[in-house]
Amino acid sequence: MNHRDMSRRDVVITGIGIASSLGEGIETHAAALAAGGPPVVDTESFKPYPLHPLAALELDRQIPKKSDQRQMEPWQRLGVYAAGLALDSAGLKNDAEAKSALQVIVAAGGGERDHAVDAAILEGLRGANEPGAFLNERLMSDLRPTLFLAQLSNLLAGNIAIVHGVTGPSRTFMGEEQAGVDAIRTAHARIAAGQSDLMLVGGAYNAERRDMLLLFELGGYLRRDGFAPVFEREAAPGLITGSAGAFLVLESAERAAARGARAYAKLAHTGAARSRRAAGTVRSALAKLVAGFGPVATGALAISAATGCARITAEEAAAIAAAVPSARRIATGDLVGHGVEAAFPVSVALAAIALSAGQAKEAIVTGAGHWRGEGAAHLVLA
Repeated sequence: MNHRDMSRRDVVITGIGIASSLGEGIETHAAALAAGGPPVVDTESFKPYPLHPLAALELDRQIPKKSDQRQMEPWQRLGVYAAGLALDSAGLKNDAEAKSALQVIVAAGGGERDHAVDAAILEGLRGANEPGAFLNERLMSDLRPTLFLAQLSNLLAGNIAIVHGVTGPSRTFMGEEQAGVDAIRTAHARIAAGQSDLMLVGGAYNAERRDMLLLFELGGYLRRDGFAPVFEREAAPGLITGSAGAFLVLESAERAAARGARAYAKLAHTGAARSRRAAGTVRSALAKLVAGFGPVATGALAISAATGCARITAEEAAAIAAAVPSARRIATGDLVGHGVEAAFPVSVALAAIALSAGQAKEAIVTGAGHWRGEGAAHLVLA
């Protein structure tokens, strides 16, 4: 669905928080965009599956209480950290009034599991005389305080509220890559339609999880062995996941101007689709979304959240080539890996960074999920 008709008000990006295998912050990622890498890839820790590990972060800078850090799993710490960077970037970290009005939308996957508990239960089941009773007993005694074997997905939004003092309403979207697309699309649409003036939107993904690697491998989605660029994996297609988090402060242009905030870019249009994934439908869906944004200037930047998976990636490449043939194409996965729920927010953040650094005047962001969902966004200089 294209939301060009809802863009009654201009929406600008006034805050960018990003952390990945490259490090953190706008300058680090602007330099990587300009240079085209090189990526940071770990081919040994989870062999034969390569991934992009998160760079070391000084958590105290954004999560000052050690007790808060301890009760979060890595994906939550990463998300809360990136959200703090975005608030700093927007000049809102110490603005209690703004944070009381700030609405939060998070794209999240299933919370991280306790692998030690899982392993102990599976091992115990092998010798249990009554497996059902054994399982129930262990579930009762080994549950986390959150009443679930994995951390709840909406805890990221809750911890953003607790750590950063954001007291406005929050929403959590789940659904792999499509969650990230819909988080950005919904935040943009609400501000454009006058339903909100200020939104914090984004997501985080911890790639260094054996459970997620297992799930992707069971579906046949992972690339094995060494790194290869996203659009050059035909011989051995598949995901190379990356730990990454990105949050954006979206604001109505009027509000941003009134407080003298810097606008990194204007988020002009967003759109989402969900094709049946028959041959050609991904290309058609993305081409239609981008065409709905109107003419794109020569020399625009095309940032793709493509997965590297077979056929889908080739169709996304074809859609980009047809819709914006003169664009310089960058695959987010070549820089920081594929962040699943965070893939689209990270890609939009990179596009805004590139525009703010003078690397282009206009950018198109596309992304087709490994299983379902397509999305696109259009950014221009503010």
